[in-house]
Amino acid sequence: MVDVVTMGMRCARALAFVVLGLCSFRGLHAQGYDADKPLGAAAQQTPAYLAHAGIEQRLGQPLPMTAVFTDETGRTGPLSTWFSNKPVVIAEVYYNCVMLCPQVQHGLATGLGHTTLKPGQDYQVLVFSIDTMDKPTDALGQKNKFLSEAGWSNNPEAANAVHFLTSDQTSINAITGATGFQFISVPGPDGKMDQFAHSSVIMFATPDGRMSKYLSGIDYPTRDLRMAILDAGNKRISNPADLLILYCCNYSPEVGRYSVSVIRILSLAGMITLVIVGGMIYLLTRKPKGSTN
Repeated sequence: MVDVVTMGMRCARALAFVVLGLCSFRGLHAQGYDADKPLGAAAQQTPAYLAHAGIEQRLGQPLPMTAVFTDETGRTGPLSTWFSNKPVVIAEVYYNCVMLCPQVQHGLATGLGHTTLKPGQDYQVLVFSIDTMDKPTDALGQKNKFLSEAGWSNNPEAANAVHFLTSDQTSINAITGATGFQFISVPGPDGKMDQFAHSSVIMFATPDGRMSKYLSGIDYPTRDLRMAILDAGNKRISNPADLLILYCCNYSPEVGRYSVSVIRILSLAGMITLVIVGGMIYLLTRKPKGSTN
């Protein structure tokens, strides 16, 4: 019996390393993710004038589905027009920005381009302008750049799933208020108040239009994007590896990222070990077939 328990403990150690290694390899090394790396603006000292240009996470908050927007084709309608039975990836920027916004859009495009989830099939992308001066022609140029950076220039399904929206101040206030995205006007190099200070963040909404997750920074690990989309889609798992990674990782709203949960990994290894030890005890103690003793 002692040998059986000893063998079980060895199995537990091996399983813990295997599970931890799988989660770490798939979740960290494969995506180049550094858990200690600061995220975007959070790593810098915030100037006083940016005190009202932060983000207030409003998880579960419904989006203003009746607010009116216009997409890059000139089509105008309520926000619900661009929702289907899919989770939605959201970015809030302004199209004539030359500093932070292009980095946010580039990070999102390249990150999504490396996931195995498919735009249109698994999720939608909505990019909102916070500038009333932006027009559909500006949105079209930004969309084409986004599709190119994601590697989707020749992908009609992706093009139909990505929309760059513009609107008036009322609808802009409605979407930014629901998402907790705060911004303020600041002067540009020419002194004109035509620039905006805001956070670098992307967001995720459920198919019925409720806020689900926020990811901070300008670089979005493919692993985090995939898990956030799966979470927003009510954990519709596409393969067993996704189920394992979702179980092994925790989402932290405070820092806007996922991290590996060692406790969950060890508990999973412990449960598997109990099953193995129980099976070994059963096999070693059962009577051989045909035995009369």
